[in-house]
Amino acid sequence: QVQLRESGGGLVQAGDSLRLSCTASGRSISRDAVAWFRQAPGKEREYVAGFGRGNGRSYYADSVKGRFDISKDNAANTVYLQMNTLKPEDTALYFCAASQSVILSNLRNAGGYSSWGQGTQVTVSL
Repeated sequence: QVQLRESGGGLVQAGDSLRLSCTASGRSISRDAVAWFRQAPGKEREYVAGFGRGNGRSYYADSVKGRFDISKDNAANTVYLQMNTLKPEDTALYFCAASQSVILSNLRNAGGYSSWGQGTQVTVSL
């Protein structure tokens, strides 16, 4: 079982940037489907960005396309989420998730992931 740990969250102002990190231990996630999700109070967990299993391509939610960038460092077993031009509506608890089995058509479905981190809080003020 892989363990995931997110870091990098914080309190920022609208228009600022943050970089979140998701570091895995226990095994390599270099060929996993790995995704970032977020959950705001009172709302369902929603997909933000991710890599498909094995193909290295990235896929973004429309709400963050052009502002967020997902990348990975296989040597460090870490996936990053660079978040630019942050908006108050980006405020949420951000989670990373990994799966060795989720297929591309289910990449955005939180239920397909077996491994989750504990989350890191991002708060964007006006």
